[in-house]
Amino acid sequence: MDPERYAAVKVKVDKLLSIRFIREAHYPSWVVNLVLVKKKPKVSCNISFSWAHVDGFGEQPLSKIAIHKAVLALHDSAIVKAYPSVLGLKGGDTQWVTVKLVSPNPSADDWVGVFSPAKFNSSTCPPVNDPKEQTPYICAAPIKYKYANDSNASYSKTGKASLQFLLINQRADFSFALFSGGLSNPKLVAVSNFISFANPKAPLYPRIANGKLWDEMTVTWTSGYGINEAVPLVEWGLKNDVQTQSPAGTLTYFQNDMCGSPARTVGWRDPGFIHTSFLKKLWPNSVYTYRMGHRLLNGSYIWSKYYSFTSNPYPGQDSLQCVIMFGDMGKAERDGSNEYSNYQPGSLNTTDQLIRDLNNINIVFHIGDITYSNGYVSQWDQFTAQVEPIASTVPYMVGSGNHERDWPNSGSFYDTSDSGGECGVPAETTFYVPAENRAKFWYSTDYGMFHFCIADTEHDWREGSEQYRFIENCLASADRRNQPWLIFAAHRVLGYSSNEWYGQEGSFEEPMGRESLQKLWQKYKVDIAFYGHVHNYERSCPIYQNQCVNSEKSHYSGTVNGTIHVVVGGGGSHLSKFSSLIPNWSLYRDYDFGFVKMTAFNHSSLLFEYKKSSDGKVYDSFTISRDYRDVLACVHDSCESTTLAS
Repeated sequence: MDPERYAAVKVKVDKLLSIRFIREAHYPSWVVNLVLVKKKPKVSCNISFSWAHVDGFGEQPLSKIAIHKAVLALHDSAIVKAYPSVLGLKGGDTQWVTVKLVSPNPSADDWVGVFSPAKFNSSTCPPVNDPKEQTPYICAAPIKYKYANDSNASYSKTGKASLQFLLINQRADFSFALFSGGLSNPKLVAVSNFISFANPKAPLYPRIANGKLWDEMTVTWTSGYGINEAVPLVEWGLKNDVQTQSPAGTLTYFQNDMCGSPARTVGWRDPGFIHTSFLKKLWPNSVYTYRMGHRLLNGSYIWSKYYSFTSNPYPGQDSLQCVIMFGDMGKAERDGSNEYSNYQPGSLNTTDQLIRDLNNINIVFHIGDITYSNGYVSQWDQFTAQVEPIASTVPYMVGSGNHERDWPNSGSFYDTSDSGGECGVPAETTFYVPAENRAKFWYSTDYGMFHFCIADTEHDWREGSEQYRFIENCLASADRRNQPWLIFAAHRVLGYSSNEWYGQEGSFEEPMGRESLQKLWQKYKVDIAFYGHVHNYERSCPIYQNQCVNSEKSHYSGTVNGTIHVVVGGGGSHLSKFSSLIPNWSLYRDYDFGFVKMTAFNHSSLLFEYKKSSDGKVYDSFTISRDYRDVLACVHDSCESTTLAS
């Protein structure tokens, strides 16, 4: 969610007129409604117009480039040289590339785009129906870019520069193009030589996730091998034991699966093939090694490197169990590319803190707004590469957010264009979740003493809906004797948030958010409800119907009486402001990037910690100590029926 999605400013013009500007960000344009209200008599009108690009408000960096307007301005004296020409010769899937520039007419707004596939020309562009319109020369956005003077302050004078790009294997070759005219009026000056990885089709970027059974783990990865040229498989087994092979299914998606622009136009890039294998009948708490592979038609094999994970505990097992929860992380570039709009400034910090603490993490939940690709499909590869150290080692469970799913007339609950035309397709294909229907992104899953109910706020959750029935069934199915820690999670804030725009609306929640669900949270005694969407951190008291039901703030013992609501949307994307009004239910607020770690020591003791991504230190915490009888205890609107019969 964009941090200032709704803002209103009243401006006095004269005694008769007042103007109210309401800014609402609907990617890829910014829509502004101008409302003029004449006081005597009252008259109003709405005027809408668009700003194609507004800096500083969370715009997808690649959308700043008007690539379809690019024109040829090739210059014989301009040189772009990239090296090395072959990447990954030592088996790596990431490598630094040096790009040398020489321009006879340098300027401060010259920039270099990285294109993959390397060859681009008008032959890839769709036909132009209007004869007055110029046929575009380039119809695919670059996968990243830098300004020519990024690390060369004297470029504008000398016309010479050297740039460093960190490339990942994305199943195609690369070229580097020098443009003048800035991002809004690009003129192609020169194109580099082509470079590529030694094996661009290699199996890469594994992400593991819980299967539908407790003793099942799924392995999903991306490659360039279709089913007509190779058979996908996973070789796996207990560490230092006999290995076995399991088959994998293969999925992909196509340009005509996208719902709109830019995903269907300049943002489209072939996603390759996405494979998933189901590793079944795992021994609990055991270390397994695995590698992804493809058996070619000639009988030879292409293998990834080896990875490992620890299998899940049996549901209800009493042992130390650590869970990570956050939303809205997005991706960032370690080489500094694309960061001129400061789109996801905390993403790498969050990623790196989790990697540092990985030995003390058992499972991760990323509850929506995963990549913020917003229709630029190349960014899904880059995100899976960024989180690979985490996602290859512990289950990486995702939820659906507005930036994955929402598109007008596509079946999303919100009729916005936040997905950039993706309408959920890349998200539900790239990541496995144990849902009955992955297009409906709600599911339940277990980890030891935890039972999780993951909702999909981009589909209707209100009473009477299909998802409402799922939520109630999921909550009701928790065996609280063995799984005492019941967790609800969703992207949009269905509970409580004192975010600025929620405060302006006066509800301190997503409209219609908790009205249907709070009676379920109370009835089934949900311990903690997590949300993203709002890019900050906030913790409520145990609450029901807007009232704190427990006066404690840091240590809850016995019956808690209500659900604690936590906004943990500061995973990495630009931050969201709080309302100046602090509701009495808001115990802790932090305008910073961070994540939550829950540690269950046993069936009676839970530690909750909020950590900042900048330093990994704990800035908010509480504990819950209770027995099974406290879970069973009667609380308001959650009392079992009784009879006087004996």
